Amino acid sequence: MAGPWLLRRVVNRSRQLSASSDDIETLYRCQCHYGTTVTDAQGHNRNENEKGNKWFTLPPFTATVNGAALGRELAGVKTDNSTNTMTALKWIQRCCPELPKSLVQKLFRLRQVRRESSNVEEQKPKRVSTKESMNIGDRIFLPITVEKSPSEKVIDYPSSEEERKFVHSLEMYKDPEIVVVNKPPGMPVQGGIGIKRSLDELAAKYMRHEYSEAPRLVHRLDRDCSGLLVMGRTQLSASALHSIFREKTFGTQNEDLESKKRILQKKYWALVIGCPRRSGGIISAPLGKLMLGNGKSECITIMSDVRAPSAQYAVTEYRIIGSSEKGYTWLELSPLTGRKHQLRVHCAEALGTPIVGDYKYGWQAHRKLKHLPLPSSAVNLGMQIPRQKTDPFNLRLGNGGISDKQPHLHLHCKEMVLPNISLALQQAQAVSEADLADVESIKLVAPLPFHMQKSWDYLSS
Repeated sequence: MAGPWLLRRVVNRSRQLSASSDDIETLYRCQCHYGTTVTDAQGHNRNENEKGNKWFTLPPFTATVNGAALGRELAGVKTDNSTNTMTALKWIQRCCPELPKSLVQKLFRLRQVRRESSNVEEQKPKRVSTKESMNIGDRIFLPITVEKSPSEKVIDYPSSEEERKFVHSLEMYKDPEIVVVNKPPGMPVQGGIGIKRSLDELAAKYMRHEYSEAPRLVHRLDRDCSGLLVMGRTQLSASALHSIFREKTFGTQNEDLESKKRILQKKYWALVIGCPRRSGGIISAPLGKLMLGNGKSECITIMSDVRAPSAQYAVTEYRIIGSSEKGYTWLELSPLTGRKHQLRVHCAEALGTPIVGDYKYGWQAHRKLKHLPLPSSAVNLGMQIPRQKTDPFNLRLGNGGISDKQPHLHLHCKEMVLPNISLALQQAQAVSEADLADVESIKLVAPLPFHMQKSWDYLSS
């Protein structure tokens, strides 16, 4: 007779399987094809132990361009071929990008993923783990429940012609693989708690341009920051771009700041309170999180101990563009790493010149500021600046200059140079071992938002 421990194990196992079935029901619909249990040429069931079960079948694995590896190669990072192997997990994510990663991982944990080998002698579907490599012709089988729609309701706002025109007016560049927008200040890039409309949601609604896939974010801009934002139009291009932006941060080292070729270059313009002691230089100051109050809010600060677990390497290059007798300075900032709030903290703490409109890291400096009245000679200041005719999202784009009572954040991603991903993918798909070292670059420039242009004209008057 089985012992108590064995009985408990059987009961717990049955409960686990029962509970997991509800979670599997919430998987999104994949853009793949499905079928019943596979049969061979003679009509025999290849999966005799699970006869009658239905499976969701992914397309056979074929040799394709690895977007992440392509991005690393463009960034000048040498990679081992073994790291570029297509695993079962990666193939599922490639074929079914709509599936939440957490639920795909759960299918593997419950051992509900099968692989049918292309080898004639091993064509019976077998359980497969996440890291097992795929061979040409291999097929993956998932439970048929993955085809079911999610149970939770997704808020779908009605389309608006006014919104469509506004979103399309943000486009700065578009090719078959990427789309670049000039993000307005005040618009969140990604949805979250308390956010009704975000740029990624609007891009999915209005910027597909006949593509079945929605544009994907590959980097971020703060909500109140404006300027160039790049999105991948396909999963492949998004993967390559994400690797490039990631290597920009993790590939930067102190000893090669001057010598290393920067495949990705970003230049921000910022208006700061005060003036740095030097006309330009490089800020190398690690950043870390600091919990505030009751632990529900946090801010970023420069870490005095570079060996602290939370310290993150952060480097910013800066130069003065122009200064004003009124106590403001225009800076050009080039982040060599991509840390959260990096430019804002480096300006406020390292240079001692917080960015105008940054009340999080420069609230003390703003308290001491005196309101600048609009001079009589500049009553019509900004009238020549083209205003946004419509503002369907109530972003208050016509306000926020330094002559206003509460200036908006004066930080704008003005210029970006990045490799031509569309051309790189064409070369990689045409030649298996294409030399991507000399792929041409794309240079993008975004005009200043209205409130910053207004401040520029005010200080120049």
